[in-house]
Amino acid sequence: MEKRTARLTLLIDPRKKRAFEQLCAREDVTPSQKVRQFIREYVQAQLGPDWLEQADAFPEQEEDDHK
Repeated sequence: MEKRTARLTLLIDPRKKRAFEQLCAREDVTPSQKVRQFIREYVQAQLGPDWLEQADAFPEQEEDDHK
């Protein structure tokens, strides 16, 4: 289980955002919950179920790094 949180900011087409928000509402989840689910599933698909152990090998970036 993750212990800390970090902010992720992204730009998205307004129409796509509205559609995404409506679809999330149909599932009774917030857009943030759904994005976290997408990210969790992607990371697990790429790194496997023990991804948390592997994630420690990735260096931390400063919050203002926009690479």
